[in-house]
Amino acid sequence: MIVQSPRPKRSKNAQTPSEERPSRPQPQAAAGFFAPKNPAGPSDPIPSSSPAFATPVHPLKPFQPPVLTKAAILPIILPPATLRPLAFRTFTKKHSLTLTSTALQELATFIGRHCGSGWREEGLAEKVLEEVARSWKNRNGGVIVEGNSPELKDILKNLEGNMSGGKILTGPRSLSRQNSLLLEPDQDEQHAHTRLGLRPVQSLTREDSNASFGMSGLEFTEEPEDDSVRDVRRWLKVIHAFDQPRLTYNVGKKHFERDPSKPSLLPAASHKTDAFRNRYNVIHQRILRNEAFQSSSVQGSSLRQRTTANGLSSHKITPIANLLGRHGTHHMLLGMLVVLPTGSLAISDLTGTITLDLSHAVAIPEDSAWFTPGMIVLIDGVYEEEEETMTMGNGLSGSSGVGGTIGGRFQGFFIGQPPCEKRRVTLGVSGPDGSGADHTIGGGFGWIDFLGVGSERAVGSKMRKLEHRILRQPALLEDGRPSRGRVVIIGELNLDQPRSLQALRKILGLYASDPEGCTPMTFVLAGNFTQHAVMARGGSGGSIEYKEFFDALASTLADFPSLLTTATFVFVPGDNDGWVSAFSGGAATPLPRKPVPDLFTSRIRRVFAAANAEGGLANPGKETEKDAGKRKGGEAVWTTNPSRITLFGPSHEMLLFRDDISARLRRASVRLKNTSKAPVEPEPPTSNDNDDSAMDNQCPPSSLPDAPDADDEDMADTTMTDAMDVDSAPAPNQKATMLPPPSIPYDVLAARKLVKTILDQGYLAPFRQAIRPVHWDYTSAMYLYPLPTAMVLVDTTAPPFCVTYEGCHVMNPGSILVPGRKGAARWVEYELPGVGGMGTGGGRVRECTF
Repeated sequence: MIVQSPRPKRSKNAQTPSEERPSRPQPQAAAGFFAPKNPAGPSDPIPSSSPAFATPVHPLKPFQPPVLTKAAILPIILPPATLRPLAFRTFTKKHSLTLTSTALQELATFIGRHCGSGWREEGLAEKVLEEVARSWKNRNGGVIVEGNSPELKDILKNLEGNMSGGKILTGPRSLSRQNSLLLEPDQDEQHAHTRLGLRPVQSLTREDSNASFGMSGLEFTEEPEDDSVRDVRRWLKVIHAFDQPRLTYNVGKKHFERDPSKPSLLPAASHKTDAFRNRYNVIHQRILRNEAFQSSSVQGSSLRQRTTANGLSSHKITPIANLLGRHGTHHMLLGMLVVLPTGSLAISDLTGTITLDLSHAVAIPEDSAWFTPGMIVLIDGVYEEEEETMTMGNGLSGSSGVGGTIGGRFQGFFIGQPPCEKRRVTLGVSGPDGSGADHTIGGGFGWIDFLGVGSERAVGSKMRKLEHRILRQPALLEDGRPSRGRVVIIGELNLDQPRSLQALRKILGLYASDPEGCTPMTFVLAGNFTQHAVMARGGSGGSIEYKEFFDALASTLADFPSLLTTATFVFVPGDNDGWVSAFSGGAATPLPRKPVPDLFTSRIRRVFAAANAEGGLANPGKETEKDAGKRKGGEAVWTTNPSRITLFGPSHEMLLFRDDISARLRRASVRLKNTSKAPVEPEPPTSNDNDDSAMDNQCPPSSLPDAPDADDEDMADTTMTDAMDVDSAPAPNQKATMLPPPSIPYDVLAARKLVKTILDQGYLAPFRQAIRPVHWDYTSAMYLYPLPTAMVLVDTTAPPFCVTYEGCHVMNPGSILVPGRKGAARWVEYELPGVGGMGTGGGRVRECTF
């Protein structure tokens, strides 16, 4: 309410205020105070100055950031040939990318439209090309940049909306975290405003703005201060086979690409051919990268085995279709061993099939690997045409084109596995473990994210720094305490045998007594969880009894709450586990297979939830608002067969696989000629701690290449050091008959033979589909390329072992109950390399009595 004081009455003659006498100061002063207010009022909502509001006399005006206006750019027509030198320096020399003509045309059009005539003088085009190249790598686009690819169009579309005056903005309208450019000096005062009107203290650096595409999913921080982040299990991830990225090798681009099609358990028949083609292409490109198959261009092309730069013999692979009309010539074939409808053995590649004669073939090295139909092998021999073929001229019998069975036969003299490739060579990492400031080298597939946890070149170095900070602290290595980075691998656990639960209780009791913070991070328990296929009424019982077995396991685990709250338990099913065993009856099931259904494992999950709740921990995967700030508790993960465990991104990869593959190899192997009358003499072990005792790699001069180097064939059994210590080779001036070499136990030879076969094949099921079926759309989960850092092969038909081959540590715990010994339990303890007290790491077979 406004109170107005009475005004003096004005005479009728007074018409205007200007006629009032100025000698009256009071009415004149009061007129401005009691003047009527403007009905519109001021736009400023801040009240006026008064003691009641305690506001300043002159209120601050709200900050209004200047409106960014795009500078006018006069578009030009930029020929692609003019832009080619600059694009070559940026894409090819700096980022190891290849631009196609269509991609160069797209970039020239984009730069000419948005950068104008200043693309060269002001350096605008170079920064645009730099941003496009980095964005292409972050999207995992491949080595070859295609102009019609949707990735390049999406990159240019996002870049177009963040450019002003030919320059890339980094303020509110900037690019996302993938932006790698800095603010220009003249743009800092104009474009660095934030929404609240506050200016940053310093501009973004290149390292902060160029966040890797793999790091965003890992939530990596340089200085992890939170206890949950410092926990090693925070960086552990179990990857199911059906969740693994499906990659195919593109022969034209020489690069791996994601398969965009939707997978199916019942695909079309053509997918079987695609699976074989992709498997062949992966092994073929791996062989061509080997030094033994790289010849010098200055050598004569008529020689079958040319000489490389280092003096070694070079080999050349001949397609089967090229054998036509080349009777009596020597060739080396790469193909899959198949069985023809007539029952004879043959070899097949992408061009054709030919009958194979291995009656005089010798394995190289001698008795070092298995050879079964379904494997891709190298065979050196002579092509022999049939007499009818030579006279009639029929090249393909039973077919009219390339891809049929070629007439004649191929007489094989030497047969061997394709040489394996180390993981660091595949990923392009220098050093034994990729340590060091500059840990990447040219070549390899370092930018490929094979498991969905980030590529090696994107997050590898940062993850190794984090691993060194968390696990390899000097205080933890010097006091001799057990390492946190341990994985306990328990073999076949038959729950229908009471003695198995007693052995498990004994093993868990040993680790429960470890000091706090030193318990193992992971326990791996493998099936078969029943001796027979209970779901198919095998043995005695059914689904009800099958669930009761897991309830008994839950009761055993509940007695060790300290392990349940600090470790991750991973359960790998076998062929006798449900549901797939309901129709297979315990026979070989298609791989990969799904985990045990939650219907049978519900009580085990409740045991973990109760242990975490009692300890005040959060249940992994079921965090709520109440669990904010709580430490992550233990969990039970029921995974597929096979599956993978990654630790610190791509730094550590452990493959889990349960299969009696050794017995299957013995049943389906091809019998070869045995020329040796005595056991093969192995080479002496080297003195280097990083190398293990080497295998025999002697081969005839004209035979197949055994492996890239002798050091690459290193293998060792860490549990049988006495058996692996063989005498050194005699000096050249000494007689070789001084001391006979000691015999190597059969278990060591069998372990070496099994490991070399699987890793050289790079495939977990190198058999025919009738023997070991595989889902055609999920063959990517069966590949061993690149080689994992560790592999758990649970095979009860093979002796327990821990063997290292080509940098891959393979372990087989066998069964938890030692056959032939009552009251004995066996398992494998694996320690990450460099985190233990000795700093060596690796696995070892352990036993105890109960």
